[in-house]
Amino acid sequence: MKILNLTTDSKIYTSNVYLITGTWNAFGDVNTLIDVGRDPSVIEKINNIPTGVGKHKIDQVILTHSHYDHTGLLPQIKKAFNPVIYAFSASLEGVDCRLKDKETLKIGDRIFEVHHTPGHSIDSICLYCDKEGVLFSGDTPIFIKTPGGTYETGFVRAMEKLCCKNIQSIYCGHGKPLQGNLKKTLYTSLNNARKGLKK
Repeated sequence: MKILNLTTDSKIYTSNVYLITGTWNAFGDVNTLIDVGRDPSVIEKINNIPTGVGKHKIDQVILTHSHYDHTGLLPQIKKAFNPVIYAFSASLEGVDCRLKDKETLKIGDRIFEVHHTPGHSIDSICLYCDKEGVLFSGDTPIFIKTPGGTYETGFVRAMEKLCCKNIQSIYCGHGKPLQGNLKKTLYTSLNNARKGLKK
């Protein structure tokens, strides 16, 4: 699996946009964008990146949630590449397939599991690959360093499930990826979320 952030040098406000391809760009790999952001330069970058001979540049787009900084470029991406669009939200315009919690999808050359993580928004998801220990977290508040916030039961339950995973790398919706043994960090977040659980 290869992961490339297409917005590291963006000059406008946008989410991270991750292009995931297979390690060898094999024909059966599923070229995937996780979020599309709102920077039009992403389209030119995709066109200039080798993604496999005889393959679609982008087979599918998976949206981590419906906020504009993650979805603004969706009409242009659909027009340019005609991918299948996945999202948890049923109301977001342009979505072809609605995702479900615990559903699995092939991304690049790996299998990922969908985790519904309502917290940042009601339609937020994370995507986890057990084989690689990789988590795409979108804007899910996965790092809660101190108590004091207020959290829904659904979010706390989702965090409990994520804490049971062997997560080695987290690719967030904004900022740089985090790598290493993240178990302690995730448990700290879980404990702080529990303290802020809505009554």
